[in-house]
Amino acid sequence: MTVSKAVSLLDGQFYCGEEKADLEIVSACGADLMSDVMAFVKDRVLLLTGLVNPQVIRTAELLDIKCIIFVRGKSPGMDMIDMAKSSDIILGGTKHPMFISCGKLYEAGLKAGGTRRI
Repeated sequence: MTVSKAVSLLDGQFYCGEEKADLEIVSACGADLMSDVMAFVKDRVLLLTGLVNPQVIRTAELLDIKCIIFVRGKSPGMDMIDMAKSSDIILGGTKHPMFISCGKLYEAGLKAGGTRRI
């Protein structure tokens, strides 16, 4: 599934990186605790989170996550958008809650699996 398709399925919007939205993702991780994200660690993963602070971008950089979608109508500030742009990370958002967002992506064929990198 492409990032563009995922954002569309979630009735979402892009905050930055839309020009790279043809990036292929094979799994998703929904978490508000970055320690949970670090335990997940998969290749070509989409991160869904309601946490809106710079730590999310730093965690994505560390784990080579190329796309973050903020749930529950949360939106990043310009500082986070600038950090994401400089790290080549796509940012998007949806008004759907985490549960519905994960369910919509799963129903469309995106699975929790993927290739473990650790």
